[in-house]
Amino acid sequence: MIRRLAAVSCLAAVVALTGCAPTVHLEAAPRANDPLCAEVSVRMPDSVSGLERRWTDAQATAAWGEPTAVILSCGYDAPAPTTQQCVTIDGVDWIVDESERPNLRMTTYGREPAVQVYVDTTVVSADAVLAGSALGSAVSTLPRAAQCTDPDAAPEGEDAPTTGTQPED
Repeated sequence: MIRRLAAVSCLAAVVALTGCAPTVHLEAAPRANDPLCAEVSVRMPDSVSGLERRWTDAQATAAWGEPTAVILSCGYDAPAPTTQQCVTIDGVDWIVDESERPNLRMTTYGREPAVQVYVDTTVVSADAVLAGSALGSAVSTLPRAAQCTDPDAAPEGEDAPTTGTQPED
């Protein structure tokens, strides 16, 4: 009888704990089954900038915050050179899409498969999410084939893409 009561108590505790943090529904990226995305996924931190990690229901994804403020998805095709803003944070190049401000979508540049990080900047800054966090460290395991370039470094009279050079070896 005591064992049965203990088992019921444990089950009730598990249900209570999981009921507090519902699973975040996400769609997997087209190439989420790439083994390199698995390498990124296993390196995801338990928290990002003070936000606790939540369970997701899609392969090669992660989410943090209640409500969700940061979403990571691995398995996109690498973006082509672009004139969009490109920043380098902790050795990883990110193309910044501000079209949904105050939310930012940042996509790795020069890494295959690409990773996207979506940040609600009303909750946390994108810099706080990417700089000095385990996210950049995890993403940096993806092979680099290209890197951001400085648009001011273009020959005079030419418009250079913000991104688009091969890495220096």
